[in-house]
Amino acid sequence: MARKKSLLAQEWWDYTTLDDSILNEAAKLTAEDILGLSREGFKVIFYDTVEDFYLAEALEYIHAWRQATFDQPVGICGPIGPTEQLPLVARLVNELGLDLRHAHFWGMDEWVLEGKEVKDDHPLSFKKADMDLCFNRIDKKLRMPASNLHFPAADADEYIRSWDGVRCAVMQGGQGEIKHWAFNDPLKREGAYVDEPPSPEEFRKLTTRVVDLHPATIAQNARTSGGGVVTSVPTQAVSVGPVQTWQSEKVSIWHAGTHDNPFGMRLTSLMISKGIVDSSVPMSLLADHPNVQFNFYRPAIRSCETEMH
Repeated sequence: MARKKSLLAQEWWDYTTLDDSILNEAAKLTAEDILGLSREGFKVIFYDTVEDFYLAEALEYIHAWRQATFDQPVGICGPIGPTEQLPLVARLVNELGLDLRHAHFWGMDEWVLEGKEVKDDHPLSFKKADMDLCFNRIDKKLRMPASNLHFPAADADEYIRSWDGVRCAVMQGGQGEIKHWAFNDPLKREGAYVDEPPSPEEFRKLTTRVVDLHPATIAQNARTSGGGVVTSVPTQAVSVGPVQTWQSEKVSIWHAGTHDNPFGMRLTSLMISKGIVDSSVPMSLLADHPNVQFNFYRPAIRSCETEMH
């Protein structure tokens, strides 16, 4: 039987092409059900306050960087979205006097315009956000060398090489409305993928590359970062790939309820827990990663019941 057409954009694959039984099961999950989805290799954690949530996220940077030595450099790959943890990271480094000379950081993604990554002065630049909110706030005596800061570019060769010889202790991320981490969006319904999306094995082979963005991703970023001005959001980005994700010892996803909704958070939790892997829901591929943690701000979980506004 042919797969359904997307309800969001018919020329794309996305979660609305899944069998309704999966979607309906996800919508019925209670908060307690979500907490019970933990299994070996997949851990679910709740935080009751927003302060505890973002402090815990910031502490992942500290725990990773504390392990770094001259002989064994260690880094973290971090997102823009969420960003609230970034000033906390800088404050913790400064207060602890943490010397970052052997620590590394990889940005997850960046916008692309006319085939090139946007410049640092672009208002939506992810590199600009990382520098302004975190790295430029760290005491100069403690900062990591500029060569240890790795931001993806449209020509991604140098970025890809930067993963060699450095241990990535954790890759953080948020979850977008199209159920991606970084900008690992589902693919267009074209070419070899007209009738079926790429197999999980094919998707896993994707490295850092320039991607076309699903319309839902463009709308989401306009909502969360651009004041709703859709025309201000690029339609392409360069994204860290599954290849680099599987080089990371741990994948830690932070659900604050800002970038995805109660249904989306339930769907990917269910699919990862149950091992339901489908590239139309890229986040579901993490079911095959050996160490994944979903972190929820408890009040954001809410429910999928009808609520008129």
